[in-house]
Amino acid sequence: MNDALVAAPAALTATTWLNRESAILRFNERVLAQALRDDVPLLERLRYITIVSSNMDEFFEVRYADLLEASRLAGTGVSPGDVEAVAAQAHALIAEQYRLFNEQVMPALQREGIVILNHADRDAAQRRWVADFFQSQVRPLLVPVGLDPAHPFPQVANKSLNFIVRLSGRDAFGRENTIAIIRVPRVLPRVIRLPDRLGHGRQAFVLLTSVIRAHLDELFGDRPVEAFSQFRVTRDSDLEVDEDDVTNLRQALRSGLTTRHFGQAIRLEVVSSCPPELSLFLLQQFGLPESALYKVDGPVNLVRLNQLIDQSHAPLLRFAPHDPTYPAKRMPRQRSTFERLKDGDLLLHHPFESFEPVVHFLREAVEDPEVLAIKMTIYRAGAESALMDWLIEAARRGKEVMAVVELKARFDEEANINWAERLEAVGAQVVYGIVGLKTHAKLLLVTRREGAGGRRGARQLRRYAHLSTGNYNIRTARLYTDVGYLTADPELTADADAVFHQLASLTALRATQRLLTAPFVLHQRMLEHIRQVAEAARMGRPARIVVKVNALTDPQLMEALEAAGQAGAEIDLIVRGACMLPPGVPGRTERIRVRSVIGRFLEHSRVLYFRWGPSERDEALYLSSADWMTRNMLRRIELAWPVRDAALRQRVIDECLVPYLHDSKDAWLLQPDGRYRRVQPADGQPAVSAQQALMGRYMATSP
Repeated sequence: MNDALVAAPAALTATTWLNRESAILRFNERVLAQALRDDVPLLERLRYITIVSSNMDEFFEVRYADLLEASRLAGTGVSPGDVEAVAAQAHALIAEQYRLFNEQVMPALQREGIVILNHADRDAAQRRWVADFFQSQVRPLLVPVGLDPAHPFPQVANKSLNFIVRLSGRDAFGRENTIAIIRVPRVLPRVIRLPDRLGHGRQAFVLLTSVIRAHLDELFGDRPVEAFSQFRVTRDSDLEVDEDDVTNLRQALRSGLTTRHFGQAIRLEVVSSCPPELSLFLLQQFGLPESALYKVDGPVNLVRLNQLIDQSHAPLLRFAPHDPTYPAKRMPRQRSTFERLKDGDLLLHHPFESFEPVVHFLREAVEDPEVLAIKMTIYRAGAESALMDWLIEAARRGKEVMAVVELKARFDEEANINWAERLEAVGAQVVYGIVGLKTHAKLLLVTRREGAGGRRGARQLRRYAHLSTGNYNIRTARLYTDVGYLTADPELTADADAVFHQLASLTALRATQRLLTAPFVLHQRMLEHIRQVAEAARMGRPARIVVKVNALTDPQLMEALEAAGQAGAEIDLIVRGACMLPPGVPGRTERIRVRSVIGRFLEHSRVLYFRWGPSERDEALYLSSADWMTRNMLRRIELAWPVRDAALRQRVIDECLVPYLHDSKDAWLLQPDGRYRRVQPADGQPAVSAQQALMGRYMATSP
C-alpha cells in the first residue's frame, strides 16, 4: 500500500492516542495490499478488493456516520476538521482500490483468459446475446421514473444500484422534464457469464451495468439520452431503538429493519464519467456536501464482483482447497463426547481443525435421552445453520431449551429474529439478554442425567459446556481463526449455568469461580493483571504480556499497558484491526510492539497471556470472546476463561501466539505515527506465514 496516500499525523503528545477511524482505514489498506501480492492467486487478489469494498460500506454505514453525528454535537471532541481528515484518507484508499483493480488485477486476469467485456469490446454475436438477455431478463423489471412535480425523486435504498439519465426533447405530454431515475432490482445478477461458445476460448463476463448502459435508449422511446451515470448511496444503517422505551424488543427491531434501508445519506458513489451537473443534482437530492461524493473508475459496487469469482472455472487462480482436520486421536468419532470429556478438556483450533465436533456435541445432546436441558447463546449463526436446526429439534423432542438470542447483532438482526421466532414456535425459552448490553459471549451448556440409580446411588445431573472465541457459525468457522473449548469442569460449567441464569432472571450474578464476565469483572481483572506484570517488572522479575485481539481502543487498558511498558515489562500486541496505542514512542511505549497479521483467514481469536515471575505459577492464560474495546468491556456480555491444563495452555501458546510473533510473510508492524510496515524476513531466511505453518502442521498430523 502506498504510504504517501495520507499525510503523516502531527507528533504524538503524552496523551495522544491514534485516531480510531484512521486505524480502521489503515486495516483496510493492509487488506488491500493483499491484492498486490504475487504469491496470492489472482482470483483471491480480486476477492481482497471486494472485501475492502464490503468493509468500507460498513465503515460509512456505522463508523463514519457516528463520526459525522459527533462532529455536530458539542463536547464530543470531534471537529469538522477531524471528519475532513478521515474523509480524505477514505478517498485516497478507494482511489487506490480502483487503481489496483483496473491496472493490475483485471489485466492479469485477462492474460489468464478471464475478461469483463464492455459494449465496445463485444463482437456482433456477443452483442446479440446481450441484447436478448436484456430484452428477456432485464427490461421487464426496469421502470424509469421521469421527474416532475407529480413524480418526485424516488426513495433510493441503501447500497442499491441506480442510474440517473439526462434526456433531450420533450416527454409524451410535451414537457421538457430532463431527468429520469432507474432503480435496478436487487434480484438481477450483477455479473453475467457469456456462453462458452461466445467466449472464443476465454471466460467472458459482462456486468449488468454495461448491459443496461448499452440499451438505455430503448427505455425512453424517441427521447435521446444525453448523459447518464450509475450511482449508489450509502446510508446510516445503525438501528436506533430506545430499549428503555419499548415493551417488546423483537417487534421494535422488526419494525426498524423496514426503515434501515432509508437512513440518513452518508456517501454518494458515481462513475468517474458522470457529468458534474448530474452529480451535483444527486448531492442536492441526498443533502450531501461535495466531500461525500466518490467518483470511481469502474463499477460503483465492487462487492458484487464476488459473482465473477464464484462463476470462474480456474482452480489454479484460487487458494488450494483447505479441509480442516478432524481431531480423531483426541476425539474419536465413535466415542461419546460426554465420555471423552470425563478424561479432560478439549481444545479446537479453527479453521485448522474442523468445526464438526461442535456440531456433533450438540447433535449428540439432542439425540441422547439422558440430556435434559440445552442452553445456548446466539450472536451470528447465519441465515442457515445446522446448529440452530438441532436446537429446534431439541425443543421438539421435549428437552428444556433456552436460547439467548442477540437481536442487535449488527446486520444479522433479521436472521436472529427469524431464529428466535422459530425457536419460540416449538416451545423453546427465548430471551434477549440484558437491556442496553449486547450478549456477545459464545456459550453452549448441556445438562445430562447420569448414574445408575437404584441401590447403587441416586442419579445426578452433570453439565458439559462449549466456550468459544468465535461465533456458532459453520460457514465462518472455515474462514476465521478461533478457539473452541469443550469441558466438563464442574467450576466452569457451574459458572456457565450462572451466566444463563442471570441473562434470563436479571438477578445479581453470584461470584464466578473461573469465568470472567463483562461488564462485571473482566475489565478490572485485565487491569489487575497488567498492573501485576508492571509490579514484577519494577522488582526485576520476569514480566511479559502478549495479547491477541481484533481491536485495542479502550483508554484504561492502553494506559495500563503504557505504564507496564515504562516499568520494564516486555509487551507484544497482535491486533488484527484498529489499534489506537502507538508503539515505540520515546519515553512512552518503547517496550511495546504491535503487529497485525493479514492472511488467508480472518484472524479472530482472542488470547491473553500475562507473566509476572519465573515459574508457571506466575502466569495466566485466557481465551475470550471480547476485544479490548470499551464497548466490549463495559457495554456487552462477554466471557474470558483461564486455560489451566498445562498441555492445553502450552498448545495455545505454541499455536495462537508464538507463530504470529515470528510471522515474516503476513505480518505488519505498527509504527509510532500510525502507519504500518510489512515485516520482512531476515537476510537469507525464507518468509514464514503463521497461518500456512498451522495448516501444514495439522495436515501433517491428520489421520
